[in-house]
Amino acid sequence: MPGSDVTATHCPYCALQCGMEIGPGLAISPRTDIPANASGALCQKGWTAGELLTNGERLTAPLLHGEPVEWDVALDHVAERLSSIRAEHGPDAVAVFGGGGLTNEKAYQLGKFARVALGTSQIDYNGRFCMSSAAAASTRAFGMDRGLPFPVTDLAGADVVLLAGANVAETMPPFLRHLSGPRLIVIDPRRTPTARQAWLHLQPTPGTDLALALGLLHLAVADGLVDEAYVAARTSGFEEVRTSLASWWPERVERITGVPVHQMRQAVRALAAAGGAYVLTGRGAEQHAKGTDTVTAFINLALALGLPGRRGSGYGCLTGQGNGQGGREHGQKADQLPGYRRIDDPAAREHVAGVWGVPADSIPGPGRSAYELLDALGTPDGPRALLLFGSNPVISAPGSERIAARLGALDLLVTCDFVLSETAALADVVFPVTQWAEESGTMTNLEGRVLLRNRAVAPPEGVRSDLDVIAALAGRLGHAFPADPAEVFDELRRASAGGIADYSGITYERVAAEKGVFWPCPEPGHPGTPRPFLDSFATPDGRARFVPVQHRPPAEETDEDYPVHLSTGRVLAHYQSGAQTRRIAPLVQAVPEPYVELHPDLAEQLGIAPGDVVRISSRRGESKAVARISDAIRRDTVFMPFHWEGANRLTNPALDPASRMPEFKVCAVRVERDS
Repeated sequence: MPGSDVTATHCPYCALQCGMEIGPGLAISPRTDIPANASGALCQKGWTAGELLTNGERLTAPLLHGEPVEWDVALDHVAERLSSIRAEHGPDAVAVFGGGGLTNEKAYQLGKFARVALGTSQIDYNGRFCMSSAAAASTRAFGMDRGLPFPVTDLAGADVVLLAGANVAETMPPFLRHLSGPRLIVIDPRRTPTARQAWLHLQPTPGTDLALALGLLHLAVADGLVDEAYVAARTSGFEEVRTSLASWWPERVERITGVPVHQMRQAVRALAAAGGAYVLTGRGAEQHAKGTDTVTAFINLALALGLPGRRGSGYGCLTGQGNGQGGREHGQKADQLPGYRRIDDPAAREHVAGVWGVPADSIPGPGRSAYELLDALGTPDGPRALLLFGSNPVISAPGSERIAARLGALDLLVTCDFVLSETAALADVVFPVTQWAEESGTMTNLEGRVLLRNRAVAPPEGVRSDLDVIAALAGRLGHAFPADPAEVFDELRRASAGGIADYSGITYERVAAEKGVFWPCPEPGHPGTPRPFLDSFATPDGRARFVPVQHRPPAEETDEDYPVHLSTGRVLAHYQSGAQTRRIAPLVQAVPEPYVELHPDLAEQLGIAPGDVVRISSRRGESKAVARISDAIRRDTVFMPFHWEGANRLTNPALDPASRMPEFKVCAVRVERDS
């Protein structure tokens, strides 16, 4: 047990939410009582997380037009401007944009604030850029979206794990501890550090993951590897999918993807022969304008092999942001209310309205999705004011130069941040807010386990929490909102009761005592649900649903003007938009600047040497970065990390029709040595 001068909490970064302890002098050490990192592992970001709290760039006073002011001055100004904009242009003239790193309490309170205090339908969050395609695919297949519908520790007992578009060696390194036993099959256009550890690496052309998944399933059917008894007992719709596979014979798939037929057959046979096997997807498969269908194709493969809902096997999605799971469950997503309820469901609206003490018909309907919301800012029919919590879209949004211009067209931009991020630098008002170790609250990690972050240190003088900001603004708008996280969580529990993501049986005390509780947990005596699909799926008939899908090319293909594919992603030392990690010296030293990775053959063709400055252009903009030459990438592809301003100037905002996910992972570019 930690001593009285040591606080048990969790890492501020990815969805693994490793347990850590904070001791005197902000000393960080790993916990061994949290299953996600029970072996006592942390990555370099976790080890250096204490430096976030003492960073010299931290804001300690609100900024009004760039000048420090008292809190009441800033809050009064924002409330007055919100009131006047709403009075002149209507409630939807004010928008709210949240983040997948916010605690459950903040996500819940933000959704309530938008719909009750502001009366706006215009709220969404950056989880649309992360998990939305996997969420849409899982919901239509299983009736429930939970990243991993099983404990992460189950993976260690598998014989084979297929990772489609996930580079966990860099995005969540301690996760690899759970993959030390199974044989790994990795699908990725790059030979990433994860792919280098794989038993089998399938290296498709960017944007062809869906075709590859269809080819794998075609082989499973043709080679008699389908678990027909499981399909008959636990699923529906397979015959339609079986028929839809006729045109995806393996030689055709090889021509489209570049993956040899013998490698596809190896992968399918290994999965089918395994006593326990898992299919896991990540952003590489999901961040496409067809991401929902791509994930659906991998789910279809898993179902055909009889994996989901069986102990020791399954399908799962590797959530990215720290609270990517909980952040979308409780109301900051445009189409959802707390408990993962649909906002257009009359019964859901009645229940939540009862908890909020408002008429059900006063809750606005669904508004714009994240990119569509950002792209509408400052337009004649769009919002004229934006309150932004826990996000940095000037770096993270596709076509980011356009989004920066849209932010600049607003009548009012308000951000909550701990530093002057690229987005905060554009704001009319910036509120300085607490960081993870300076506040308490719950997070829900990638396996659906609700965890408790405990306050370890006091924030700097002049810094308040996001909940304080929301409560203060709500009060000025005539609504009483609590700012205490425990009080907010108790209300969240009531609002989620009876929903898909039911937290009503979860308390801070239980989470602390049990090292986390899995949802759904519908009553105090309930043990939680680590494996929700063992007996049945969350569909009306209890069966998982096969859904036929067809491959289609990327929204933007290469041509003579833009002949190279661009793919983006993360690197080990940095996280998301880099607002945190680009201010920590050891992480900056590890990767100090943006770069573009090219294959040696492409570099020779273009006359580019290692260290040269390279100009990368797309139909949306251009960026410059230092060249890194590596045979780990395909000859027709370049890679850029998205932690700096630049990569997302190039990316394509084409949206998935179901999830509204932008196509971050592939676009067409031109690459030149900068003269």
